[in-house]
Amino acid sequence: MATTPRYTQSTVLAVGIAAALAFAGQANAAGFQLKENSVKSQGTSFAGTAAKTGDSSVVTNNPAVMTQFEGTTVQADLTVIDLNYEFQGSGTDAIGRPMNGGNGGNAGGVTPVPAFSVVHKLDNGVALGAMVSAPFGLSTDYDAGWVGRYTALESDVRIIDLALSGAVDLGDRFSVGIGVIASRADVTLSRAVDFGALLAQAGVPGAQPQGADGIADVQGDDNGFGWLVGAHFRPTDRVSIGVSYRSEIDYELTGTADWTVPSDATAVLGQARPGWFQDGGVFANLTTPSILNVGAAWQVTDALQLSATYAETNWSSLREVRIQFDNPDPDSVEPFEWQDSYFAAVGAEYTLNERWKLRGGVAYDESPTSIEHRTPRLPDANRLFYSVGATWAVSDAFDLNFAYTRIEPRDPKVNTRTDAGLGRVAGDYDGSANLFGVSAQYRF
Repeated sequence: MATTPRYTQSTVLAVGIAAALAFAGQANAAGFQLKENSVKSQGTSFAGTAAKTGDSSVVTNNPAVMTQFEGTTVQADLTVIDLNYEFQGSGTDAIGRPMNGGNGGNAGGVTPVPAFSVVHKLDNGVALGAMVSAPFGLSTDYDAGWVGRYTALESDVRIIDLALSGAVDLGDRFSVGIGVIASRADVTLSRAVDFGALLAQAGVPGAQPQGADGIADVQGDDNGFGWLVGAHFRPTDRVSIGVSYRSEIDYELTGTADWTVPSDATAVLGQARPGWFQDGGVFANLTTPSILNVGAAWQVTDALQLSATYAETNWSSLREVRIQFDNPDPDSVEPFEWQDSYFAAVGAEYTLNERWKLRGGVAYDESPTSIEHRTPRLPDANRLFYSVGATWAVSDAFDLNFAYTRIEPRDPKVNTRTDAGLGRVAGDYDGSANLFGVSAQYRF
């Protein structure tokens, strides 16, 4: 066989690693963003995170607020995300026949998201802080052989930050803060490959789509660095306003592509394109978005506090993912064309007595995706948050915080092509998420 049909080359773009490294997200924040770095803030649907005091997650959320602490505060948070996503559609293969397989089962699962922070206030008006948290991430897994297997199987994305921040008072009612971020990205993603369609297009007798599935499994990781700044203004004793900005972070992901190729396809493809679909190294650039967060808090009475947040995430920085292979496979490009999105929340906190505070909040989270660029890795949609929470002051120095959030996506669905644009997967998702949080704070 002297030549390879164009379909073979274009299929590499579909099954190649671009779609695998095309990050997708949990149902708990738009895109693949995670907001769960504070159980106390979760209780108000993350309203006022850039303005409220008493929560040491401000090391990341707005370092300028650290000047409002006294002594040393240590805080540990754990949020368990119970994600449920079930596909309720169908698919067609490269020649228009119905796709075989099931609905993939529950693509979600139970994922713990921990965070740890510490703030120390010096006597000269300067405060220092450190925090470990997960600002972005994903964990979904479809059953093998489901109808959308050529778009997604396993997705495991973990991005961990270490933030080191400092803040200083500039007068009695204004403070500023700055921080540096050291970040680690680790990605493992997989999907099925329709080698049967490749063989059929190559003219192999008896070959047909869905007749010889393989697997593409990709792993990549890298370290990245960013920064954050914040300001905190207290115009009165009862009102505070905070603004923070987190920078983009660039990663140069390097790792491996692990191909599982059916034996009847190995010989044909080995002649047509020597070196293609072979295990080897991969490289891709990834940029996580910048985030602007504006918050306000109003102590209406000694017992009642109201708070609000408006945040913008610059998802438009994620225009495409381009994969380069160590092997002869051509570059693979996955267009995203995501849009900037916003998050808005309002919340309330009520001091019941000297030992208990109660919280509640609602939020609206806009999706950055459009139906044209949405895949089963990210059956994303605009969503609503409903949260409740509480603080139990065990002693004057030790608090326990609890929170529960229900997240309801609004009409999540996909309508995407597979197999170099010849197959299709389309349908609705039955999706939701439950977030259970507990944290402890100790002051000394």
